[in-house]
Amino acid sequence: MPFLADSTNNTHIAIIVCPGGSYSWLAMQEEGEKVAQFFQQQGINVFVLNYRVATVAAYITGFRVLGFGNKYPDMLEDVEKALQVVYQNAQQWAIDTAKIGVMGFSAGGHLTMMSYLYNRTPYKPKFLCAIYPVVTFSDNRYVHKRSRRGALGVWRQWNKNLQDSLSVEKHISEDCPPVFLATCKDDNVLKYQNSQLLDSALTAHHIPHEYHLYESGGHGFGVGDDESNQIAYQWKNKCLQWILNLNQQPK
Repeated sequence: MPFLADSTNNTHIAIIVCPGGSYSWLAMQEEGEKVAQFFQQQGINVFVLNYRVATVAAYITGFRVLGFGNKYPDMLEDVEKALQVVYQNAQQWAIDTAKIGVMGFSAGGHLTMMSYLYNRTPYKPKFLCAIYPVVTFSDNRYVHKRSRRGALGVWRQWNKNLQDSLSVEKHISEDCPPVFLATCKDDNVLKYQNSQLLDSALTAHHIPHEYHLYESGGHGFGVGDDESNQIAYQWKNKCLQWILNLNQQPK
């Protein structure tokens, strides 16, 4: 779903947005359309990705016990395809291919990191924004089991090799692009230590990144339209400025 910037203030930056939802559903409004509208108003071209997930019905029922349904690598293939489409239509949409990034929330944050680390195509993002992301599939102290099951399926969720291979903190490479990372200590859905694991891995590999750990804000707030949740306003404006600075846009 495209949200193209107006030609009068187009920064020529593009972001593919991956909503969260535990790899079982998609929060298309709060972490998709509202996010896109905010960044579009700032002159950034946004594409909300409706990637394949387990679906709530398949997650709750035994349908996937038989091995059917969406699971990894379906969602990775979807974000790879989205990157390809944006790259190949960049001229038509007035996008600079050196300024294409991926942003994701919760499970979508995990997919955001995979969009570079596990990308098997030449169409790779130049920056990544992971907001209260799922990070580890193997550290049982912090793993978000619902996302792991949503991504891997009923049986594969226990596969140790898959758990390790999809724990993004274990696979940061020296050529990883810059990362913006934000989460809240009072997140009651996903342990904020996921972000700490990622921050530590990025630091160890000397990857330029900006990490914001807020005291409050919870989980799933997106860009926020509730004035009582000031955390939402902090991350989105800081992220916007980070993206503009990274892409050498004037303040």
